[in-house]
Amino acid sequence: MSEHFGTLSDGTPVHRWTLERAGVRVRVLSYGGIVQSVEVPDRDGNTADVVLGFADLDGYVTHPEPYLGALIGRYANRIGGARFPLDEVAYALAPNNGPNSLHGGERGFDKRVWEVRPVEHGLRLSRVSPHGEEGFPGRLEITATYTLDASGALRFVYEAVTDEPTVVNLTNHSYFNLSGSGDAGGHELRLAASRYTPVDDGLIPAGGPAEVADTRFDFRTARKVGGGFDHNFVLDKGVTAKPVEVAELYDPASGRVMTVATTEPGIQLYTADYLGEPFGPGQGVALETQHFPDSPNRPDFPSTELRPGEVYRSETVYGFSAR
Repeated sequence: MSEHFGTLSDGTPVHRWTLERAGVRVRVLSYGGIVQSVEVPDRDGNTADVVLGFADLDGYVTHPEPYLGALIGRYANRIGGARFPLDEVAYALAPNNGPNSLHGGERGFDKRVWEVRPVEHGLRLSRVSPHGEEGFPGRLEITATYTLDASGALRFVYEAVTDEPTVVNLTNHSYFNLSGSGDAGGHELRLAASRYTPVDDGLIPAGGPAEVADTRFDFRTARKVGGGFDHNFVLDKGVTAKPVEVAELYDPASGRVMTVATTEPGIQLYTADYLGEPFGPGQGVALETQHFPDSPNRPDFPSTELRPGEVYRSETVYGFSAR
């Protein structure tokens, strides 16, 4: 089911789609592929929206920086110096995060209107990113399929093909608050990650992955997430063909549980310490499945290169329950 959600300044209409299955209701916008809301029940059957979102289109247009619920690309996270080499050619990107490129540049996928069509229990979003968009090479054809499975789990499947060598790293940027309101720092988090990537002052990986043992980055046993995190965790499983469960977020107050399964080798934990009005710092927890930040400049990291004839594919599943 779709409805008109608003109109951009250039006259482009934006629509909102509603998915509902197994007691879970999800609303998705054609603007930015944004997940506006995810409503799930608590241990007593009371339903609340567990992702942060704006009530109208103007909220997303005038407050783009939090990337609330958005489809992120062409490259999720940061590319150091807004530059990267590929086949001995240096590509320059827009430096929209200090000297670095963040989440695809000044006008990434989160600020584009996607073509949306319904599929069984979900939606298929698509668009073509032309060669040179935000400095990235190659004409990239992308589809992002959002579905609800029989248990009410929200599944994202991203696929892309290119006509020239390029780099790709796609994710969803939802901020979760399983209480439905208030601070999310009391949520308990478990991550199947024995290492993380230390970063410099610009949040670019510095050196190689480090062990989480005996540090504040150790979430191998569930504990309160707290704050002060905007870091990539190296998942023990690595890149996999099928999604593998790597995280669990639990809210003791409501009993809501969210699990994360993915094919990706990394997950960015962001505790929203700099989230601004109308929200507050720490009001949500982002768990962005991804390849590592600055991978195009790091041949020691899993590759994000995509070449003609290949198919980029990434899959992540957010499952919901209560206990």
